[in-house]
Amino acid sequence: MTFEGLGIDARLIQATDELGYVNPTAIQEQAIPVLLSGTQDFIGLAQTGTGKTAAFGLPLLHIIDAAAKYPQALVVCPTRELCMQIVKEIELFKKYMTGISVVAVYGGASIGLQIRDLKRGVQIVVATPGRLIDLIERKAINLEQIKYVVLDEADEMLNMGFQDDIEFILKNTPKRESTWLFSATMPAEIRKVSKKYMKDPKEVTVGKVNTANKSIDHQYYVTTAQHRYETLKRIIDFNPGIYGIIFTRTKLDAQEISERLTREGYDIDALHGDLTQGQRDKVMGQFRDKTLQLLIATDVAARGIDVQGITHVINFELPDDVEIYTHRSGRTGRAGLQGICISIVHQKEMYKFKQIERINNSQFHKMDIPTGKDVCRKQFFAFMEKLLSADISHGDYETYVPMLAEKFAEVSKEDVLKRVAAMEFDRFLKYYENAEDLNARERDRSTREPRGQEMGRRREERSSEGGRGDSRAEYSRGGGSGYSRLFVNLGTKDGFFKASFLQFVLDMSDLKKEVLGKIDMKDMNSWIEIEKGAAQQMIRSLDGKNYKGRRIRMNDADSGGPGGFSGSGNGSRRPRRGEG
Repeated sequence: MTFEGLGIDARLIQATDELGYVNPTAIQEQAIPVLLSGTQDFIGLAQTGTGKTAAFGLPLLHIIDAAAKYPQALVVCPTRELCMQIVKEIELFKKYMTGISVVAVYGGASIGLQIRDLKRGVQIVVATPGRLIDLIERKAINLEQIKYVVLDEADEMLNMGFQDDIEFILKNTPKRESTWLFSATMPAEIRKVSKKYMKDPKEVTVGKVNTANKSIDHQYYVTTAQHRYETLKRIIDFNPGIYGIIFTRTKLDAQEISERLTREGYDIDALHGDLTQGQRDKVMGQFRDKTLQLLIATDVAARGIDVQGITHVINFELPDDVEIYTHRSGRTGRAGLQGICISIVHQKEMYKFKQIERINNSQFHKMDIPTGKDVCRKQFFAFMEKLLSADISHGDYETYVPMLAEKFAEVSKEDVLKRVAAMEFDRFLKYYENAEDLNARERDRSTREPRGQEMGRRREERSSEGGRGDSRAEYSRGGGSGYSRLFVNLGTKDGFFKASFLQFVLDMSDLKKEVLGKIDMKDMNSWIEIEKGAAQQMIRSLDGKNYKGRRIRMNDADSGGPGGFSGSGNGSRRPRRGEG
């Protein structure tokens, strides 16, 4: 199948031919013929990087009326980066089509300039939900004549808490002829929105939802908690030419690891919620032009990043949500290229890792953490390849050959090679000279103590460590005397999943996940177990702040008030003792 066979405008085929697009991807082949009618609601489920922008962008350009200078199509996406990426691609597709204007509207840029662009006359608007609603409320954009609404990365938008915004936008496009929804996954919230606002949608699934991309090699390294950072360094050093993203749970981890690696000479920077839009754009610009070899980011900060050619994704820590793992790994292995997704796993996280492996339905390969000698050998071979492939066709090197020959006349070829190697590898060789083995070794099962004795010993160990449990305690350990129980008037109705809620409270409070115990989420409120020493910091960080126009209330549930036994929550109250 070719693009010409899909029935799109000849001018679009001319543009796709120039871009090197000959054969459509699976999602393009199945979506475009349906969308060209302009009257059929559509749901397309496909992983990130499978060509979804062309799947909806080409049909939009085909059916848009270029003579009508008002918004006819609206594309809604979760982030500024994705917004800009979509506009860039649509501009390339419409190279030979005159009279069609595309405008991007997003936060972090001048709203005045965006309003001016809209007033000039535009047929396609690509927008983030927050800025679009701002423009609607200012009456700076009229959606009355919108015929086609595209919801791109719908699952990402729900994860980010945009469900109410999406419903508001759909309510304000009453004359739309069709709604096109594209998503990597299909959580219940999206299914509910589709049933409410779409009529008999045609649904297409490319590959299995929640199944990892087959062009990605999933690898994992098992180490101890104290060796996690050294393991990360060794993985980076073992992969010369790596161009990748490292994922952490919190912005504090992202910043700390970025600073440590920068001090040690790595080309890396962090992307997290504390950056201004200008700082974020600068970091992304350096990463795209490969001035930065590595980017370290939280899941929230990395939303919408679409960079081609990423060779590796590294999970410094595993996410709690399987869907988040899928989104992380989907940053590599795009456009038919091979990619590698690496996870650094603690022994006590293996239960979680096996769950991810099972749900992704892909084979995960256990790798040994390279030894110091392995790293030096890999770097050495990479340097030799680089040396042999150096371009000497430009420059008058012949002029210097006699001088070089005279200078090295008394030095053997072997000594020259040794000196070149020493200049390049002296730091590596010294650093890894006495490198320790970072692999976590499993104990011989035949020598393991009886299960009852082992569990008792572990309880004693946790008690001696001041009540601190292992990494599984994040959602399961009890509060006990060392924990406070906090109430907060945020819940699943605010668009949170447990993983995104955890990320939100940690980012707001700058606390590490280890201080948290069990998280109990309800529709309208939640309870958080937290070490007593950290409770007041979290309360100060969240109480009184605003979230989506609503004032956050947080207090200690065990001391009475909302969430405790003597008060009521926001629409939900725990029963007093004896109330059943």
